[in-house]
Amino acid sequence: MNMVDPRETIAHSPMSRFQITAIFLCVCLNALDGFDVLSISFAAPGIAHDWNITRAGLGIVLSIELIGMSFGSLFLGQIADRIGRRPTIIFCLVFMALGMFFAATATSIAILCVYRFLTGIGIGGVLASINAMAAEYSNKKRRPMVVATIATGYSFGAIIGGAIVSILMSYFTWRSVFVFGGVATVALIPLILLYLPESIEYLIRKRPANALIRINTTLKRMGHEAITALPELSEDPQAGGIRQLFSASLIRLTILLTVAYFAHIMTFYFILKWLPKIVFDMGFSHSLAGTVLVWANVGGAVGSIVLSLLTQKFATRGLVVGAMLIAAVMVIIFGAGWTTLIQLAVVSALAGFFTNSAIVGTYALMAHSFPVEVRAGGTGFVIGVGRAGSALGPVIAGFLFSAGVSLQVVAIVMAMGSLVAALALLALPAARIDTRAEYKGV
Repeated sequence: MNMVDPRETIAHSPMSRFQITAIFLCVCLNALDGFDVLSISFAAPGIAHDWNITRAGLGIVLSIELIGMSFGSLFLGQIADRIGRRPTIIFCLVFMALGMFFAATATSIAILCVYRFLTGIGIGGVLASINAMAAEYSNKKRRPMVVATIATGYSFGAIIGGAIVSILMSYFTWRSVFVFGGVATVALIPLILLYLPESIEYLIRKRPANALIRINTTLKRMGHEAITALPELSEDPQAGGIRQLFSASLIRLTILLTVAYFAHIMTFYFILKWLPKIVFDMGFSHSLAGTVLVWANVGGAVGSIVLSLLTQKFATRGLVVGAMLIAAVMVIIFGAGWTTLIQLAVVSALAGFFTNSAIVGTYALMAHSFPVEVRAGGTGFVIGVGRAGSALGPVIAGFLFSAGVSLQVVAIVMAMGSLVAALALLALPAARIDTRAEYKGV
């Protein structure tokens, strides 16, 4: 037994197999978000055909769960800072599974929108919680890379889920997409119960009655020695909440990260939500349209991996700003009117590479920049408010298309989100985000 602060032990020790397993589960949880986005995109042509809805109406259907994500991230992120990341994740998974299964039974657009909204609430809560959980399970040197790696789950969920959904859609209706999503969500719950205990940093700050026992159990699983007593706190363990996010020390950071995430994710979700419908309207089949979307996510997966590796050598902000600027260019190029499937797949993959890598880097900035007492809440606030941009992007595009605006003009309008985001990140306080000097020697 020893009196060493376990947070310091974790911060300066190599990553154990147990920590890597916990982080892998966070990747899997984020994959549910990727699959969820792809599920409604895949189902969209079938829904539009069965219920004869307009492009403007379809834009609302495509966005409704994103509004739910906004609420979930904003409010459940705050709850995760109060009751724990793990119980919040488990509650959200149950909520998501129910939303998915109910969506498969929907008999009207209104009912489907309700179920998609509820599913989105659960996903939003998970996103806020896993970003904090991953940061607290990693050591200092690997933290930016770990948080960026968590975000790669989004693309892999879309790719793997897309491949499975493509097969399902060959034999069943669009409802099978949501049934599969519900089953995949339920399957993760026992794994979370077994292999993702509450983070040690959270237990030290909140100090529940059995905190010492739980911390020592987790330390043992990580291969570290147990401690005899909880370390002293230099700050009020009850600090946190929305009020602290808007304190003098954090208000600039909170606002600029929120603006950047809001603006860029408008661009990101324009591509992901409308891509299958755009390709389908060009005369390609549902399955081929889905294939182009899968390639966009392949590009996103590669981009997220590349950026996560680059964070070990370069300042994260510079990487993200560069990715956002190139993303804006690629989205404009996407709207140029490509006619062959190969051209569409290549351009979509490049757009996915830069749009998704920028989001991955933004998550890394959030995880490092917010202090632990508001890490989940701060991340949840940025994602929650920012997800309004993800909902707004497809809706704006839908109304522009309905008004007869060309794809090229719509693409230019939607690309401006990434440009605004890059400008917001350039205004961030450098003292909180340039972390290269902090991650050495482990």
